[in-house]
Amino acid sequence: MAQLTFIIADDHPLFRGAMRQALDGIEANVQIVESGDLESARKEAEAHPEADLILLDLTMPGVSGLSGLIAFRAEFASLPVVVVSASDDPPTMRRALELGASGFISKSASIDEIRDGVRTVLNGEIWTPPDVDLGSEHDPEIAGLIARIQTLTPQQGRVLGMLAEGLLNKQIAYELSVSEATIKAHVSAVLQKLGVDSRTQAVIQLSKIGAEVLGQPDAI
Repeated sequence: MAQLTFIIADDHPLFRGAMRQALDGIEANVQIVESGDLESARKEAEAHPEADLILLDLTMPGVSGLSGLIAFRAEFASLPVVVVSASDDPPTMRRALELGASGFISKSASIDEIRDGVRTVLNGEIWTPPDVDLGSEHDPEIAGLIARIQTLTPQQGRVLGMLAEGLLNKQIAYELSVSEATIKAHVSAVLQKLGVDSRTQAVIQLSKIGAEVLGQPDAI
């Protein structure tokens, strides 16, 4: 039987333990990797390219709401991401799916429900909690913003996620192993696609879809 590999990215050890218990019961041969922040989750995803799925918390260190999802989907496009969050209102779920999540599991879900959700995603389908009406986006500004984010290239998506984390150009350049000039070009392209004039305005826009972030310097 082929081994299933899961990455649990959550900063609460007790919750990671509960998730481990749920995932252990999915198949007999399961490998589970844990991380407590976005950076270590990135490293685990790089170290385990065979991973079948990552369960990503929206509120752990390095994650600014949905910006963490945007960055992860940009960097690891082939790795299904299931968002796990206590913020389980329909708009948050819908926006997470629109930004590339393969599923959304509430932190209040039962072990059986977690297993159902993971199995559904492993089968190539999308999972949301049962009996939840995701509705549609009633705010044209938010709908337009999500559509613009969807036009970002993978590298631009990574840069946007790092901007939301508060990283400066030189820090992003170091993380991505490129020059500051390249990052400046990426940032300019991101701002243009989002229709804003500064980094601060970009993260303010992200805050409107649930990506709560700290203030950023204005310079590109």
